[in-house]
Amino acid sequence: MERLIGSLRREYLNHLIVFNESSLRHTLKLYFDYYHGARTHLSLEKDAPETRPVHPPELGSVVELPEVGGLHHRYERRAA
Repeated sequence: MERLIGSLRREYLNHLIVFNESSLRHTLKLYFDYYHGARTHLSLEKDAPETRPVHPPELGSVVELPEVGGLHHRYERRAA
């Protein structure tokens, strides 16, 4: 739990201003969706808890997809 709270503070909460409880709940949902679906974890051999497919180079060029309101990014291959 300490590791999760530390990651949350360093990677997210230190970079934004929270105005009210509703705002905090919304931003935490965005972060946890990112944390489970896109963020790499060393203990999972640089995979996310929700496993992602490996995209071969034949799928096209790499594109940047903003996550958590643009604070973090995810990269995928997409056909042109």
